[in-house]
Amino acid sequence: MPRRTRFVFNKEVPLPQGFGAQERGVELASARRVIVPMLRRKWRAPSADRPPQTAPRLTVATYNVHKCVGVDGRFDPERIMRVIEELGADLVALQEVDQRFGSRAGLLDLRRLEKECGLRPVPIAVSRASHGWRGNLLLVRDGEVLTARQLALPGAEPRGALVVDLDLRGRRLRVVAAHLGLLRRSRASQIRFILEKAGAFADGATLLMGDLNEWRLGERSSLARLEPAFGPMGAAIASFPSRFPVWSLDRILTRPANSLLRVEAHDSELARLASDHLPLKGVLALPGPPDSVAEPPAEQQPAAGRL
Repeated sequence: MPRRTRFVFNKEVPLPQGFGAQERGVELASARRVIVPMLRRKWRAPSADRPPQTAPRLTVATYNVHKCVGVDGRFDPERIMRVIEELGADLVALQEVDQRFGSRAGLLDLRRLEKECGLRPVPIAVSRASHGWRGNLLLVRDGEVLTARQLALPGAEPRGALVVDLDLRGRRLRVVAAHLGLLRRSRASQIRFILEKAGAFADGATLLMGDLNEWRLGERSSLARLEPAFGPMGAAIASFPSRFPVWSLDRILTRPANSLLRVEAHDSELARLASDHLPLKGVLALPGPPDSVAEPPAEQQPAAGRL
């Protein structure tokens, strides 16, 4: 049988003969490194690292809606839209908003979402029936879309990402909304592809959020390649499964890293039922000076206009 790691949390638990304090400390440290971050529901940036109070604040969220099928097995887009309304976010990245097969028809009432929540979808080139690009949709409350691109990510599954440049309150922000694959090898290649194609991580303000499908921390994580741009992946909040979240599959990351002030799981009674993921919600301080985003790559699509 394969050897199993034994986690000991209670210092009073009797240990086998020959198992000393040093071994006990190693096991306790290993358990805390692996489990405690995954069970965390909130994260707040240290006060010393926060940007000036004068920087405009933006509420952002990411939510895998699981094709509007709740943990009770019911297809109910109404519940999803109510959860989105609960978030009260200015910018929302959604995953799995379309049917997976056939016409890939969109599953939400976008007109009603705009009327009731004030959120409009970023225009992208998809089939008439679909809402998102490979299930990814970005909703914005108020702002001007400067450019919008769709990335077909490499890997065994049809995964995608949106790269959208926005003018928000006179400041520019590049948003990458992504849904990565289930296989670690695929996620690693998808991260490399995003870093290569998105282009603005070296300069300017960038927000990366979505279902990144990675629960590991440290060197074994497929997200480790993001650390030079976004800093340590420490703001890992448990979001899956929604009934009892233990895995940090969904992420909100920013560059510069200190522009992310706090992140939390939106753990309402309805959110625990509506999808198998909880939404993540964060507060972002829009970095300055205004108009600081890097120039987009030459192949980027032309500006789509104000929402």
